[in-house]
Amino acid sequence: MRMSPRTNFARTLLILAGLLIASQVFSYLTIVNYALLPSLQQFNKILAFEVRLMLEEDWTLKDGEVLHLGEPVRRQLLEQIGVTLHAPNSDAAGAYQDAMQIDYLSARMSEELGTPTEVRLVSGEDSYVLWLKFDAIDDFLMRIPLSELHQDDFAPLFQYSLIIALLVIAGGWLFIKMQNRPLVTLERAALDVAEGRFPEPVAPKGASEIQAVTVAFNKMSAGIRKLEEDRALLMAGVSHDLRTPLTRIRLATEMMSPDDEYLADSITKDTEECNEIINQFMDYLRAVQQQDPDPVDLASICRDVANSQQLVGIEMDTELLPLYGELYANSVALKRAVTNLVVNAVRYGNGWVRIRCGSTADHTHQWIEVEDNGPGIDASLEASLFQPFTRGDSARGSEGTGLGLAIVKRIVEQLRGDIRLSSRTEGGLRIQMTFPVNQGRAKS
Repeated sequence: MRMSPRTNFARTLLILAGLLIASQVFSYLTIVNYALLPSLQQFNKILAFEVRLMLEEDWTLKDGEVLHLGEPVRRQLLEQIGVTLHAPNSDAAGAYQDAMQIDYLSARMSEELGTPTEVRLVSGEDSYVLWLKFDAIDDFLMRIPLSELHQDDFAPLFQYSLIIALLVIAGGWLFIKMQNRPLVTLERAALDVAEGRFPEPVAPKGASEIQAVTVAFNKMSAGIRKLEEDRALLMAGVSHDLRTPLTRIRLATEMMSPDDEYLADSITKDTEECNEIINQFMDYLRAVQQQDPDPVDLASICRDVANSQQLVGIEMDTELLPLYGELYANSVALKRAVTNLVVNAVRYGNGWVRIRCGSTADHTHQWIEVEDNGPGIDASLEASLFQPFTRGDSARGSEGTGLGLAIVKRIVEQLRGDIRLSSRTEGGLRIQMTFPVNQGRAKS
């Protein structure tokens, strides 16, 4: 399963955060290797000198003179800098058991003194304290307070590092947000064009690459708009030019003699079928979004369509379940879609059609369902049945132009809905349209 961020915003922010963490780690390693470790080595030498001062009585100076220091003198010298000795079983030495062993200092101290030495560190009341235990001398422990090293000294360092990290991430977030803002505007405009609306040209903003994409998008949008206008004009002209001779043919048939009535009826039926084909072409090309959406009542639409299709021999079963939420849509287009489904079901329903409507369990969608008990559709044709000029000829006859379901699908998509087709277990076909509720006019 893919776990990496999918959005450019998240990817860029992740890269910035990764670079920041890498920078912090590199800075830490640099400080440790070039500042802290040399300081620790120097500190270890001074500490070893203090320990030898406690352990050795005779000191050889640079000029070769040997200086003898008695134990009381040595103790007083060490006490001047806070170093004290404690018996392993004393109360003060109890802190040694709770101290944390420092392997680095233990190894270096053992090397400096020539005897295995264990160094431990513990946090005291005011400062850190070092405890030393020598394998060669097990009758006392040495306590060395680090008076200039306080625990609170490290808190500001952590806080400043955290603040800097947060500021860098916040600055990166703001920068990426500003860079992506033109892309968000461009995305909305692209969605409008995809749904049949043509917004005003998007103002080029942001980086030069994004401005270039915006300019190209505006040219593409203008070209698509011109293409849609030309197509609508072409279809309107074709429709007008075809209806004119069809009207003349209709008038001519009405003037035919009664002896030719059978022929007139056939010609009239053909002209009406041609007009219906033209109407379906125009319905398919009509842009739903050019009309403002209004609150619609699916139950009323179902009743109106059912009443208009009450034909002789057709059992129309209407089931209206409770509806929740408010559905905004183009009522004319939605009624046309339901009518197409019902007419199709009546044509193939073998005398029974059911119209149902209701809401989903979470009340976020409303749905309309049309069922029939006809021969159904072969499963191999279900995926392509909503394509223009596609008909389920093998199962449901060859009547119609093949545009009915294509018109329904186009309307449903323009109303931001979903349509599904399935075969009933009892036989027949079931088609369900689902629409989101409470979207209002802002999304029209």
